[in-house]
Order: sequence, then structure tokens, then C-alpha cells
Amino acid sequence: MGDKEFTKILTPDGTDRLRIKIITGRGRVTDVVIQYESKIKDKWHPIVRYDCSHGFFHRDILNPKGEKIKQPISIKNLNDALTYAEQDIKDRWEWYKEKFRKGIK
Repeated sequence: MGDKEFTKILTPDGTDRLRIKIITGRGRVTDVVIQYESKIKDKWHPIVRYDCSHGFFHRDILNPKGEKIKQPISIKNLNDALTYAEQDIKDRWEWYKEKFRKGIK
């Protein structure tokens, strides 16, 4: 079983990042966590997370209070799920961030 963890910076100033964790076993992906985080007011905030906890692949959209909206994603192959999640965040991180910021009072 192997774990890989790495970060991809999304913005030139480094205030938006994608954290990825991939767990493999016997040569195949067995679990993934893909999380978009943004540094707002000098603090890192998780905003969107894709993972397989609870036994299925899903997206959690978080708000500043720590509450989350869970959205099942019907992708069974974890390699495809990883690709989907990363591309979704790269395409929509600004939208996710704006929704999160609107929740900050």
C-alpha cells in the first residue's frame, strides 16, 4: 500500500491551492482525497473536498461555519474520479471561493 500527497498551487500569489492524496494498493488506486483550499485573512480554509469516505465518491462543499453539503458523484473508477475532481476544481475554483466568501460575515 502506498500513499502520495502533494500540493498544486492554483494562483500566482499562492493563496489558492489543491491538496491531493492518493492511496494505492496492489497497483491500483484505492482511495483519493482532493481538496481545494484558499488563504483568506491569513488563514487556510477548506472550500471543496472530493473523497471516498462513507463508502462512495462524493463532493463536500464547505462553508465558513464548517458545515458541508454532500453531493454524490457516480464515478466508480477512482482514476477517473481523481481526474474529474481535479479538473472540476481547476475549472471552478473562483466560483467555489466566491460562494464561500459570501458566507463570511
